[in-house]
Amino acid sequence: MNMKLSELTAIAKDERAALDRLPLGLKRDFLNQLNLYPSHALIVAGIRRCGKSTILRQFLTKLKDDGQIDDFFYFNFDDFRLLGFSVQDFSLLDQIVSESKVQVLFFDEIQLVDGWECYIRMKLDQGFRIAITGSNAALLSREMGTRLTGRHITKELFPFSYKEYLTFSESAEGPESLETYLKNGGFPEYLKSGDVDVLTNLVTDILYRDIAVRYGIRDVVGLEKLFGFMVSNVGNLVSPSKLGPIIGVKSPSTILEYFSHLESSYLMAFVPKFSYSLKAQSLAPKKMYVLDQGLISSTGKSFTNDHGRILENFIFNQVRRFTDDVFYAGDGNWECDFVIDSHDSQRIQLVQVCWELHKENEERELEGLLKTMDMFGKTQGTIVTFSQSDQIRIQDKEITVIPASVFSCQARN
Repeated sequence: MNMKLSELTAIAKDERAALDRLPLGLKRDFLNQLNLYPSHALIVAGIRRCGKSTILRQFLTKLKDDGQIDDFFYFNFDDFRLLGFSVQDFSLLDQIVSESKVQVLFFDEIQLVDGWECYIRMKLDQGFRIAITGSNAALLSREMGTRLTGRHITKELFPFSYKEYLTFSESAEGPESLETYLKNGGFPEYLKSGDVDVLTNLVTDILYRDIAVRYGIRDVVGLEKLFGFMVSNVGNLVSPSKLGPIIGVKSPSTILEYFSHLESSYLMAFVPKFSYSLKAQSLAPKKMYVLDQGLISSTGKSFTNDHGRILENFIFNQVRRFTDDVFYAGDGNWECDFVIDSHDSQRIQLVQVCWELHKENEERELEGLLKTMDMFGKTQGTIVTFSQSDQIRIQDKEITVIPASVFSCQARN
């Protein structure tokens, strides 16, 4: 179906009016990371409904109010009226852009249109400054690796961190607010409404629209079962060959494909085992996490009561905000939950997570951390608990026991 200039003009007008009516919302810490570039596209990537459009509107509105830009042109490709939009229709859209007389372009979910990178490259060459949002890392990176190589700056946005949640909810740091955050997570719309349908509908949209329809997956039931199982087993090791019989998908390669789609859509994350051998690293089982706490309690098919795993998922999400250089360490007999910034000797952190450190688990938790400290030649390590603080010294090694709320607020956001 071919689009018409009149249709696109009306859609652009409606979308900009809808954008301007929305409240600006909470000022995010992430805002300080944003810049408009004269020759590079700014891309803000992240899961649906985490606030990408809002933060770019905050950013561009501030630039406009400060007199740094005159205005911006806005167009949202995630609009049911644009289901027939194709690369040929960019010529019509470009007429509307020209008539707007602006030099700053703001495009939402542009990766939904095949060939979008050609248009963006052309506008960059014409001197336009461009801001883009996207909710599929694979689709963005594939095109950026061709036409936009060296012409983009990508920033990742996540739902509210615990620190941002404290500001949003006007709560104090500590066990009470942390317990609430561990259950509710950080999706702004859910925190405002308290309606669990916000989260369940979000997952449905991603599984069906962004994954099943986009990639032609017929076994949507298998995809749903896989996600439900994974959400209910956060922090555990996962192996495609062992997972097949549980969810009724026979082919490990199909499960690996599903893993890739879930990760690209920012629903799940998979943490590999640290190894100096890339082959050993690729063959070892990975640990799985969901990228917001609220999705665990709202969509887990058999919600786990393992508070330690839920806390571990929380710590992963706080760490993932500032680095994707995250591994676990272990050999089957012992394990350390997180090796963070393993390629930077000055910033590397070794972190073990447990709900509570006590006599029954102290030896196991310390063993995994101490062995990993030996592996990297480090004398400092961290154990994150729900609410305990302590210091442990073993020979030349010092281990800090720290509450999760403190660790999160001190983390590099």
